[in-house]
Amino acid sequence: MAKRIDVTDVDIFYGNFHAVQDVSLTVQPRTVTAFIGPSGCGKSTFLRTLNRMHEVIPGAYVKGKVALDGTDLYGPGVDPVAVRRVVGMVFQRPNPFPAMSIFDNVAAGLKLNGERNRGRLAEAVEKSLRAANLWNEVKDRLGKAGSGLSGGQQQRLCIARAIAVEPQVLLMDEPCSALDPISTLAIEDLIGQLKEHYTVVIVTHNMQQAARVSDRTAFFNLAAQGKPGRLVEIGSTEKIFSNPEEKATEDYITGRFG
Repeated sequence: MAKRIDVTDVDIFYGNFHAVQDVSLTVQPRTVTAFIGPSGCGKSTFLRTLNRMHEVIPGAYVKGKVALDGTDLYGPGVDPVAVRRVVGMVFQRPNPFPAMSIFDNVAAGLKLNGERNRGRLAEAVEKSLRAANLWNEVKDRLGKAGSGLSGGQQQRLCIARAIAVEPQVLLMDEPCSALDPISTLAIEDLIGQLKEHYTVVIVTHNMQQAARVSDRTAFFNLAAQGKPGRLVEIGSTEKIFSNPEEKATEDYITGRFG
């Protein structure tokens, strides 16, 4: 069941450094929301606060509220590991577990959650690989190492691994930046299918990609190097790309800076 995300007055810090300032936004269920903006403006940092990955970094912390269908993910007693089961993450570079087979890569999260029944694992692995449009390519070599796949296949394997535990939100941090154009297209097609079941949030440096895959776009910027990143505006992708409210958004999208 896809979930709605409500972010209220969020500030993000690395120790004394104020990385992102005063962000409030809503991400609707079963949509794709793209975060765009120049390098260093805090897009990926902000993305990582949505499943509490940010605080894995020593000294990093978050102020404000991130709610999933009304439940504050930073509330007292909330287990960050449980949050990450519900809010999955796909990283910039494909990172299959190198010592594991394709099957075990997809099953890893399920096993971590205590699933030991081989039949149920096999069913979930096939379902996830089908959902990631990878089943037909790997069904005859599930016992082979995941690291032996091509870059685009590895990234789809990582998506299969993320969705095997049935999260409600899928975060993707520049999932195509290390891929060739054909693999990129495959991932973009997949994102369009995934939003039928999940709330998807993607960070991308590729304007055309944001325009192609997302329903809503959020533009982040910063006043100068060393200053905190801020959300400039968020709206329907069509509006942001054709008629943004802020001049800075228009300048970025038309390539005048960034």
